Order: sequence, then structure tokens, then C-alpha cells
Amino acid sequence: MHDQAPSASGPDHLSHSAAPEITVRVIILGLMLSVIMGAANVYVGLVAGMTVSASIPAAVMAMIIFKLLSRSSSILEANQVQTCASAGESLAAGVIFTMPAMILIGYWTDFHYWAVTVIAMTGGLLGILFMIPMRRVFVVDNKDLKYPEGVACAAVLQAGESTQGEEETRQEAWSLVQGGILGAAFALLTKFFQVIAGTLEGATVIGSRLLFFGADLSPMLVAVGFIVRLHVAVLIFLGGALTWLIGIPLYGLPVGETESAVEAAYFLWSTQLRFVGVGAMVVGGFASLFSVRHGLTAALREMYRSLKHGQEGVADRERDLPAVAILVIGVCCVAMLALVNYQFTHGGGITALSTVVMLAAGFFFTAVASYIVGLVGNSNSPVSGMTITAVLISGGLMTLFRYSGMEAMVATLGVAAIVCCVACTSGDVCNDLKTGSLVGAAPRRQQFMQILGVLAAALVMAPVLELLHETTEGGIGGKELPAPQAGLFASLVKGMFAHDGALPWDKIAIGAATGVVILMIDWGLRKSGSTFRAHLMPIAVGMYLPFGIAPPILIGGLIAYWHSRRVAAGNQENALHRGVLFSSGTIAGEALTSVGLAILAALGVGTFSRVLTRTLGVSYQVPESTVTVLSLLAAAAGLALFFVLSGSNKDAAGQHSGTMGSKSS
Repeated sequence: MHDQAPSASGPDHLSHSAAPEITVRVIILGLMLSVIMGAANVYVGLVAGMTVSASIPAAVMAMIIFKLLSRSSSILEANQVQTCASAGESLAAGVIFTMPAMILIGYWTDFHYWAVTVIAMTGGLLGILFMIPMRRVFVVDNKDLKYPEGVACAAVLQAGESTQGEEETRQEAWSLVQGGILGAAFALLTKFFQVIAGTLEGATVIGSRLLFFGADLSPMLVAVGFIVRLHVAVLIFLGGALTWLIGIPLYGLPVGETESAVEAAYFLWSTQLRFVGVGAMVVGGFASLFSVRHGLTAALREMYRSLKHGQEGVADRERDLPAVAILVIGVCCVAMLALVNYQFTHGGGITALSTVVMLAAGFFFTAVASYIVGLVGNSNSPVSGMTITAVLISGGLMTLFRYSGMEAMVATLGVAAIVCCVACTSGDVCNDLKTGSLVGAAPRRQQFMQILGVLAAALVMAPVLELLHETTEGGIGGKELPAPQAGLFASLVKGMFAHDGALPWDKIAIGAATGVVILMIDWGLRKSGSTFRAHLMPIAVGMYLPFGIAPPILIGGLIAYWHSRRVAAGNQENALHRGVLFSSGTIAGEALTSVGLAILAALGVGTFSRVLTRTLGVSYQVPESTVTVLSLLAAAAGLALFFVLSGSNKDAAGQHSGTMGSKSS
């Protein structure tokens, strides 16, 4: 990553000012990638509890496609494509963190298309609209916010335009394809042919102590670890180790009968110990709010100035969407939200309360998300912490106004859904606007493409969720699709409002105390000048996730570290460029293949064994011992391929630049 990219007023900005930005091919490709990235990240988020930033992969894919099909494309066209595509990815994070909770609390038996679509659409649009008046204070005028991933994406676009030849473009395309083949192959072997297991795990009882260890066999999770890098991967693993390797043995055996030691471990985690992670997330959420207090006051001052003076004195190319458009779209969003809230609760008072809380909390957390993304990037944006805070505030108000039962639960989850969509989308918006400012894009055109991306992705959220829920064993919330954030919010609202719901407050208190200790450790590390930081949210996420997710993410981080340490200091990002592309392809390959298999299952095709039975009357079932052996062999082969194919084919100096991150929960 370049330490300093050209400013918006520099030569690059001037040279690009006359280049085309929004063309027919830009809109078509942007909308396609928004839908694809959105659908893929629905699956990734339900499995891993985090989504992968689409900005850099979409920028590279746009450059590759444009260069292979036409030599006349511009950097601004590629930038607009990635702006649209990343909007779809960020919206997926907001939806899957909250909407499945409606299933988990028993309010829905399936996903209601229009309710999910309206919430996704309005939440995404409000994230864009709220961010527009804050653009100057956070993106343009604030020198303390570096936007590391936005700057990196700009560097990728600039490097691709200035140095990339046809042969290099083909190599990058091939890296994406190789990753896609690896991810798709594992998805087919696991879910369609069923010859390898998705997870290998075991547990044993020694005295009164329960010991557990396991790991998912998913190259997609290894790719996530490669992308978030070793630092975040280690923090996630530490969180998982605190809960599963230390907490479960200390807790002892669960009360009641379980069929196996593995089931006993999962029972302890799901009913008790994951709430330690909840307590840590709550502390992390409030700590995040405190850290952005100065940015919030600056944003409010800028909004007042914008409302009073408009865009007078602002150059045409630096203008945002007009205030009239913002007002009209905003009023439509509020009206649609009120209708959805009324459909949920059938009460005028609770509808008015939840709608007001949605808007106030959404605006507030827009500033929080924007500030944090500018400070540390998308990878460390504590979206779950913000949403938990919104749930607690909303739940407290519902209790204060004496609302309870199912209506209070769905109203609170509605607030959480909007806040989560707003926080995810607004953070992505300001990141893309930073990239645009560095390459000379017009803000209002980027905002237009972001709106298009949200509208397109919102239309596919409900069908993808429904497909995965209906065609995956256990559905959403089961072992294969744990949907950790949605499970968290469902548990919180049931504990607050359900008659039979009781939260384990002692475990939440332990988690809160643990979070305070981690914050103190991180403060000490920061004061000492250490490059390693104990960021609370990744640790809390690891505490809350099933442990099988943590080992492959750690392995991916170790592979990235191995490849980066072979080059001179300052060239690590260059060395990992090919690996980032390969990892992006792996994630897309496994996620999209899994969605495709869900479509086939919905059409009645099912697994390969079922196909054989229907067509030839032949059935087969691979013995469990054979599946275990094949799984170990496949895992070893997959890791070897990942290690080799993710390595840079450049010399130590490198010629690429870029990084990317994930929206961690």
C-alpha cells in the first residue's frame, strides 16, 4: 500500500476529470457484481460471522473485464463499478446479522420477501443519505482519519491503470479463477457428493472436565484468514480459545443428558459460555462510542452548516447529491419503515417509538461507523457492538413504555436491523468516497452508484436467505449455518421480553469484566508502542463463534504472514496481492457454489446420492471412517494448494499494491 496517494487536487485528479465515469457498461457490471457479492456474503456471514470487503476484488475484476473486452476503459469507470459492488456486500452484512433472528425467536417460519427487502433497502439508503452531509467532516477535511483500505483501493486502481499490461491482467484473472475452482470443489465434495466432512471435531471427558477441539475444513475460512491477516486472525483464535479451550474445561460437565461429549460441549457453549462473548461485545460497543465522541460533535456542526448554507461555493465536481433528492428519498424511507413497523407490531404507539429510535440511532451510528472505518479500516469496524448497543437502548425504551412480549421483541429487532444496515453501509460509503477522492471521482456520481447497488442487492437478500434456510440441514441457526450475530440478538430480545426467556446475567457480567481487562491490556500495548494490539471486538467475536471457525482463519493468517515475511520491509502488501485475489476467488467460489446447490435442492435435485437413487435406483453411502480419511487428505491437499497458489509470482520488490479487510462483527 502506498503511504501517500495523490490528492484529489493533484495531477491525477485533473487528468481524470474528463474521463467517463458512469456508462452503460459500468451500470450493468456494477449491478451484476453487487448482486453476486451480496449473495456470496450472505453465505459467508451466516457461516463465519463476518463478511469480506468487496472493494478491492470488485475494482480488480472491473479492471480485468474492461481490459480484456476493451482498451478504452478509464480508472473512474472501474472505481464506479467497485463502488456499486461494495454496496451490495455491505448490505448483506446488515441483513444477515439481524433478519434471521426473526426466525430464531419464532415470529417467522420463513423469510417474508417484502419485509426483508424493504428493511434492507431503507437501511442501506439511509446509511448513504446520513453519510452525505458528513462527507466533508470525515472524508475531506479530517486529516486524522487515514482510511487505510480506501487508500489501498485507490492505489490498486492507479497501479492497474499505469503499469498493468495484458499479460498481467490475464494472470490476475487466472488467480481469481484458481481460487474459485478450489472453493467450488470443496463445496461440491462436502455438500453434493458428501465424501468429505465439513468439520472434524472431537471431545472427551477427563474426570469432571470436558475437553474439546475441532476445525472446519473450509478453504473459504482459510481465505478469510488470509485477507484479515495474522493480527486479526490471532485475536479471533484467542477469543475462541478463551471460551472453548479454557472456559468449557473450567465450567465442568453440563447438567442433563447429552448423546456425546461433542454435543455436551456445544450445549455448554450455546446455553452459557457464548454469553461471555456477549458481555465483552457490549463493553466493546460502548468503548467504540466513547472513542468517537469528538468526531460526532464535528459531524453535527458540519450538518448544521450544510443545512444553513447548502453547497454554495462548492465546485461542481465536488458536489454531493442535491438536498432535494436526499429529502425526498429520506421521507420515502421513513414512510416505508413506519409501514413495516406497523405490520410487525399492529400498534400505533410502538410503531412511532420504534421508527423514531431507528432514525435517531441510525444517524448516530452512521457517524460512529464512519469514524471507526476511517481510523482502523473495515476489518476492525465493530458492527455487532454498535447493534448490541442499539438493541439495549431500544429494549430499555420498550420496557420504559411498558411494551413486552412478541411485539417488543420484533420492534427491537427491527431497530437492530436498520441500525446494522445503516452502520455497515455508511462505513462502506465513506471508504469508497475516500477512494473516489483520491482518483478524482465526482462524489454525487459515486453516491448515485451506491444507491443503485443497494437497490439491486436488496432484491436478492430474502430469496438467498430462504434458499439457504430451507435446503441446509438444521436451517439458519443450525450447525452448518450458525448465524452467530442473529443468534445473539435473538437471545438478547428473548431474555428481555419473553416470559420463558432468562439471560445468564452472571456470564454476561464475566464477559463484561473480561472486556474491561482486554481494554486495559490494549491501552497498555498502545502506550508501550507495541505493533500488536488487543482489539476487543475480534476477541469477543471469537468468544461468541463456534470454535471450528477459528483454526482455519488462523491458518490463513499464518499463510499470509509466511508469504509477507519473505520480502523486504515495506513490500509485504505487494507480495500478498496475488494471494488476496486468490482468496477472493476462493470465497466467491465456495459461497456461490453453496448458493447454487441450495437452488438445486429447492428444485428437488438434492445430493448426488439422491440423484442416483431417483435416476438409477442406486444408493450409496460412504462409511464414516472413509469420510474421515478422505477429509484429512482433502484438507491437506487443499492447504497445500492454497499455500502454493496464494504465493506471489513477483520478485521481492513487487509491483502490486493493495490490501483488503472484512467487516468483522
